[in-house]
Amino acid sequence: MTKVKSSDIPHYELLYIVSNKYTEEELPPIMDKIREIIKEQGGNITFSEEWGKKRLAYSVEHFHHGYYTLIEFDVTGDKLAQINRSFRLMNEILRFQIVKKKVKTAVEIKEEREIAEKIAAKQAQVEEKKKEKKKDKEKVDLKELDEKLDKILEADDLL
Repeated sequence: MTKVKSSDIPHYELLYIVSNKYTEEELPPIMDKIREIIKEQGGNITFSEEWGKKRLAYSVEHFHHGYYTLIEFDVTGDKLAQINRSFRLMNEILRFQIVKKKVKTAVEIKEEREIAEKIAAKQAQVEEKKKEKKKDKEKVDLKELDEKLDKILEADDLL
């Protein structure tokens, strides 16, 4: 997904975790409340993605799972402090993090894709070479094994 930004308003990324004491049916009103806090402060939400229920790396307030959501938004720096304060006061949110994010241009996205494709192609070549070496090694090992077995069977002093 390409995100184009035309103004000088800073762009931020918010990742938050909602406690799993809430059911999936109770989750949409909480998410709407979070979006509303951003909008009340003049924020413009440009991207939102729900990651679903995931296991936490460590227990937070005795919870081992949480609902992850990622939101990208534009807002002026002076309003960010109020958004931050509002999120800290919400009991539904276990953890959240807001970071300033640089919006990538279409050219930068294209370059990253090309680099990723080159890396994937190189990895595929390395894997193919590993498979070939393994096959060659197995063939050589079987030939050597057969030759040694023949020598043993041809020997006169078996018993």
